[in-house]
Amino acid sequence: MTKTIPPGLEELISGHVPGARVLDVTELGPDDASDATATAKGTGHGVPLRVRLEDADGKPRTLVLHFAAANPFGHDRRSDRAAEILLAYDTFARIPFHVRALDVGALARDGRLLSLRGCGELWLLTEWAPGHVYADDLRRLAAADAAPAARDDLQRAETLARYLVELHGAHEQEPPAYRRAIRDLLGDGEGIFGIVDAYPDDVPAAPPARLRRIEELCLAWRWRLRGRQARLARTHGDFHPFNAVFDGPDLTLLDASRGGHGEPADDVVAMAVNFVFFALCAADPRAAWARAFGPLWRRFLTTYLDATGDQELLEVAAPFLAWRGLVLASPLWYPDLATPARDTLLSLVERALDAPRFDPAFAEELFG
Repeated sequence: MTKTIPPGLEELISGHVPGARVLDVTELGPDDASDATATAKGTGHGVPLRVRLEDADGKPRTLVLHFAAANPFGHDRRSDRAAEILLAYDTFARIPFHVRALDVGALARDGRLLSLRGCGELWLLTEWAPGHVYADDLRRLAAADAAPAARDDLQRAETLARYLVELHGAHEQEPPAYRRAIRDLLGDGEGIFGIVDAYPDDVPAAPPARLRRIEELCLAWRWRLRGRQARLARTHGDFHPFNAVFDGPDLTLLDASRGGHGEPADDVVAMAVNFVFFALCAADPRAAWARAFGPLWRRFLTTYLDATGDQELLEVAAPFLAWRGLVLASPLWYPDLATPARDTLLSLVERALDAPRFDPAFAEELFG
């Protein structure tokens, strides 16, 4: 199919072929064979355009302009497609007898082709959030001489829960997106497999055999969560105390991740498990749980569950708790974590994965 010549294409190509004149642009399908039957390819990862041109001397040349296509194979987000294109540009020259990648870039909103050939790492500019991260409150409460959780501490836990109630209230009907969220939970580099792979083999309380069993249990949960796509909701994706900033009573969030939609249990347990974590890091974990972190755990979960009525969340929470627990127990993320604390975190993970339904009492029992 002949296409309209994209704006700026001749200018872009002239940087590689001086004086070039574009003759026509043709869209290439995933399979151009006319006699294919069962072997006909129905889809591909890209939408290439064949560009026929003449150089300054009238000599014909042909180039291919590639665009990544959205599909359910991990390319549903724009960031996925950007990664695919950048990886191709970085890889083609390393493979013998491969076609050369001449340039890489982005399509501007007005249709112009912007080159990124001279660029290195990408960057992101954001606003500044005044205040303090919620982790500072939890560190204060974990201190040996800390007072019991005060009204303001309980109010902040409730504020975080009510924020999630509102956030998760926006449900979405995209079954592939829910499956993607569960797949990323396990197989993504930041998910369970990636976190487990980053554990050294000699971590006290986290030998390879223990991690392998946790990983295998999580894989079984992938199939238990299948078919629950009606639960897909708007999510933060990395809702923990270092990404929540309080300026007085005002809450600002940082670093939303994983596409902005997924399983609500992810956000809930990502915050809740930190009440367990900070209690375990206190000089006297049982005392810290009794005076501060137990009340915060209960206020946060009760507020969320009462407001949403989402008791099903407890049926799907275990693998998300496992993910967050593996992060907190990781010697790369928290190198100063004591071995007993790591062991207790992983015990909570194992208890949750072995149960048909997560019971908040599992955490209470750690400090009984």
